[in-house]
Amino acid sequence: MASDILKISSSTMRETLKSLFTKYGFTDAKASLLSQTYTNSTIDGVNSHGINRVPLFIEYIEKGQVDINAEAQKVQSLGSIERWDGKLGPGIINAVKCTDRAIELAKEYGIGMVSLRNTNHWMRGGTYGRRAADAGCIALLFTNTQPNMPPWGGKYSRLGNNPLIVSIPRKEGHVVLDMAISQFAFGKIKDYGLRGKKLPYPGGWDDADELSNDPEKILGNERGLPIGYWKGSALSMVLDMLATILSAGDSTAKIGKKEFESGISQVYICIYPKLFHDTEIQENLLQEIIDYTHNVEPMHEGDRTYYPGEKTLLTRAKNTKEGIPVSEEVWTKILQLAAQK
Repeated sequence: MASDILKISSSTMRETLKSLFTKYGFTDAKASLLSQTYTNSTIDGVNSHGINRVPLFIEYIEKGQVDINAEAQKVQSLGSIERWDGKLGPGIINAVKCTDRAIELAKEYGIGMVSLRNTNHWMRGGTYGRRAADAGCIALLFTNTQPNMPPWGGKYSRLGNNPLIVSIPRKEGHVVLDMAISQFAFGKIKDYGLRGKKLPYPGGWDDADELSNDPEKILGNERGLPIGYWKGSALSMVLDMLATILSAGDSTAKIGKKEFESGISQVYICIYPKLFHDTEIQENLLQEIIDYTHNVEPMHEGDRTYYPGEKTLLTRAKNTKEGIPVSEEVWTKILQLAAQK
């Protein structure tokens, strides 16, 4: 059953969420950071990893899976490479801290890497890619997850959809690739379900082992379809391997044995391109690539092409002007959580 859609202003969403997080014991600074991050993701059209995730985040706090007072701490340093332990703190707060540290290392050494273990879901990975780009850094970020995709040819899920983020700073709008290694992120599949819509393409397997675009059938067994079929399967496995060995943390195999998705492993790599002292050349080269891909005849009249992150900027402008579309079911749940605490 589709949920009705409300239009919420960014200020109302931010203030409501800050009040909610404050009631759950977060400091004013952390509540502000969380509320701003969830609001920014939603205003950019990523409800699946924005407002829709708030009730689950609160559930994890109530069940003791997220330590609201914990923050990531450095456990090992080797020049421009560091390992950190997330102490099972809030994923957003840990991710911001590790992104900022990778940026600092990049500006000192040219390239910096922070690997992080024992953390929780960072919500929208693109948040941290955009944060790095705002600081003038190229970023390569990834995380492992609970198993929710079968390895190619397998019947049961053994791989995570392990999101991969690549961001490139640019004056006219950052390039930000933020993609799960499943055809659709599971939060996105849930978002389609909330709106009573089918996926535009098959997104996973149903109980009869047939590819399906029905959100309910896919969510029932959590067997997502890897991007590029066997290629996505291999990429997921490699990203899990890298996140695990670089952080000395838990792999998808271990995460899958837990009752809840927690204690995940992540990698934050930043590069500071301004050290080359040819910023103008870099801008021109990026524009050349963008112009070349924009200047193509569309397959269907009225269509056009976009660089990664371009549509996000358009969505942000639209939602800022018209209000942010939010599922009434989700918004009602958040108001109830805030009222009952």
